[in-house]
Amino acid sequence: MTPEEILPDALVERIRNRAAGYDRDNSFFHEDLADLRDAGYLKLFVPASDGGLGLGLAEVAAVQRRLAGAAPATALGVNMHLVWTGVARVLDSLGDSSLAFVLKEAAEGELFAFAISEAGNDSMLFDSATVAAPLPDGGYSFTGRKVFTSLSPAWSRLGTFGRDSSARGGDGELVFGFLDREAGGHSTVGDWDTLGMRASQSNTTLLEGAVVRPGRIFRKLPTGPNQDPLIFAIFACFETLLSAVYTGLAERAFELAVEAVNRRTSAKYGGRSFAQDPDIRWKIADAAMALDTVQAQLAAVASDVDAGADHGSMWFAKLVGLKLRATGAARAVVDTAIQVSGGASYFRGAELERLYRDVLAGVFHPSNDESAHNTVANAWLGPLER
Repeated sequence: MTPEEILPDALVERIRNRAAGYDRDNSFFHEDLADLRDAGYLKLFVPASDGGLGLGLAEVAAVQRRLAGAAPATALGVNMHLVWTGVARVLDSLGDSSLAFVLKEAAEGELFAFAISEAGNDSMLFDSATVAAPLPDGGYSFTGRKVFTSLSPAWSRLGTFGRDSSARGGDGELVFGFLDREAGGHSTVGDWDTLGMRASQSNTTLLEGAVVRPGRIFRKLPTGPNQDPLIFAIFACFETLLSAVYTGLAERAFELAVEAVNRRTSAKYGGRSFAQDPDIRWKIADAAMALDTVQAQLAAVASDVDAGADHGSMWFAKLVGLKLRATGAARAVVDTAIQVSGGASYFRGAELERLYRDVLAGVFHPSNDESAHNTVANAWLGPLER
């Protein structure tokens, strides 16, 4: 199915028309989520045999670009569910069925969220300040503070991890599992009052002895960097789908810029549109070329993941490079759109004003500028000598 078939124009417009209200009220996108659920959006990665659409990463990235063009915060929130279902699909393609239950439960209507990030933990997936305490039945209780938990008001399954310091002879290990919402031992801090991406409601989650049952503990890894397929699958889906959201946002900003330039008239050019101004034309061309670059990079990386391409040690460099390129290009395109659209775009409630705030969130998603450059430098030059 094409993005237009999955998200018809009428649905896109309904979602776009609600975005300003969610942003103004700092409220969650409940109505968008209901519409997307009805459209089968939460089953994009679910195999057709289980009632899903059976799409690959490249196809889902294309659909996410279309959704982000209507409502970036809604697309960013839904991204977290798609990351987990995408991870399950990537692992399955590698012969790893450890997350088969994720696709099965997504087919049944469960909504997955992502509780990985911790304030001050720049090791990300390679260490955790959250305590994972083993229980006699094989389950674990988790105690810690997770930030940027998108879908906070609505998730039914929360993917998280913590550190069991008693494991591996005292060296510790990282324990990954999915928490059922009804299990208790968790609470949401209503602290999401941000500059942009407000409808995602990515609140802080407190884990206070939250119990993950044995059947939902799906990985135990040593601390520190490792080559487990789970780590690759998370990076591949997270960075690619995140890049898709910001690319879609930039595409919408560019569309609005072109409309504004053709609509606005210039006394300097005898009442003709600003599309006749050489300086404005240069800016539009520059933004178009930036979009061309990131669109091609996004499509290539996503297609390589689907095809199981072997980039060896360069895979992580490619993934973080894509994220950095997409979010950076999106900021540049939105900035250009503001410049060429005139003062009306500066007023509260203008779509470009909201996109200008939303796009800044791209700075804070992993991998950040410093981490990405370090990853790429290590891929090409090896690690720093000690």
